Amino acid sequence: MTDGVTISQAAVFAGVTVKTIRHYHKNGLVDEPARDHSGYRRYGSTELLRLVQVRTLAGAGVPLAGIGTILDAGPEDFATALVDVEDNLTAKIDELVARRETLRQLATGDRVLLPPRACALLDRMPGLGFDADDVRTAHEALVLVRALMPEGFEEYLAQIEHGLEDPGHVAVIKLTWSAGKWAPDDPRIEELAEEVAAHFIADPSLLPTLGGLRTRQDGATRHDLLTHHGEDERPGWTRLTALIEQKLHAAGLDVP
Repeated sequence: MTDGVTISQAAVFAGVTVKTIRHYHKNGLVDEPARDHSGYRRYGSTELLRLVQVRTLAGAGVPLAGIGTILDAGPEDFATALVDVEDNLTAKIDELVARRETLRQLATGDRVLLPPRACALLDRMPGLGFDADDVRTAHEALVLVRALMPEGFEEYLAQIEHGLEDPGHVAVIKLTWSAGKWAPDDPRIEELAEEVAAHFIADPSLLPTLGGLRTRQDGATRHDLLTHHGEDERPGWTRLTALIEQKLHAAGLDVP
């Protein structure tokens, strides 16, 4: 009968490292064997079996905190515990698969940030004469609206869909967006603001609104984040937007 093997040999036989064995000892998963006359711990077949069992369960994804309970349980409880572990692993696998799919979608574009209905609107824009920069800006704006006003997002999309059915409205929006690249002091901005305001006054249903802003304590902050997005690249927007809002308010149109 052998006197057992050293911890280094036990690590090789069990397929783990010495550090891992010591970690198992620390967590009470494997009892520390007795020392020999030289003061070294000697691992026998009982300890080796336990090491292999712990290593196998840990490798299968069982948390270390639950391994001891599983190994010390009776056959029926052991089987039940493994079923629970399998269910947990299945849930984690499903979550990882979903994350991988998200990464794959992001790798081909960030449309994953928006629902299909919003993406369909973006897909329509090139055919209506909007350029790639316009589509990108619109995409970013929709992502922000969804994040800052989730409860009003579907209504907002419906308003945009309604506007895109009106050729005159599309022409006004295209002109507004192109004017964003003008200098803030460009004299054409005043004239355009008058034209755009008259357009919305004639048909207020074409003016997209963000429902729910007034009921929020931080509604003004959210409004500023949304309405001022993209101004760095379109400097004319700040003055144009302010003039349009002033004219709409002056005409009695209720604008948030």
